[in-house]
Amino acid sequence: MKKMQQGFTLIELMIVVAIIGILAAIAIPAYQDYTIRAKMTEALGFGSSAKTSVSEYYVSTGGMPTNSTVAGITTAITTGIVQGLAYARTNSSVSAISVAINAIGGTTVAGDTLVLTGTGSNGKVTWTCSSTNIDNKYLPANCR
Repeated sequence: MKKMQQGFTLIELMIVVAIIGILAAIAIPAYQDYTIRAKMTEALGFGSSAKTSVSEYYVSTGGMPTNSTVAGITTAITTGIVQGLAYARTNSSVSAISVAINAIGGTTVAGDTLVLTGTGSNGKVTWTCSSTNIDNKYLPANCR
């Protein structure tokens, strides 16, 4: 009578380990990029509340606020992700909100900023998002 084979061979086990290694090599960097992008979205949330204040001011007065106090923006924000918030008026219809971030991983460094630029016309404010020194892969989709 023949004896049945029992268990896996060494080659089969090595193939399984190699497949798991390849999957991990792809998944870990993708997950790290995802977590950095999530932190950037949180930083953008701080700027979004400031956008609302500036937009309301523009709609009610017809001009951009002259400074952060007039706009009702709190600039003294410090979290594990956000280093600070700044407001700057370019003219009566254009202003910018800058959100400085801390080093949150990847190639980001403390002081990199997300810049939300508002342009007012016809009783509304249109916002655009840009950044300084932040890789596009880390930016939220509406900032790329």
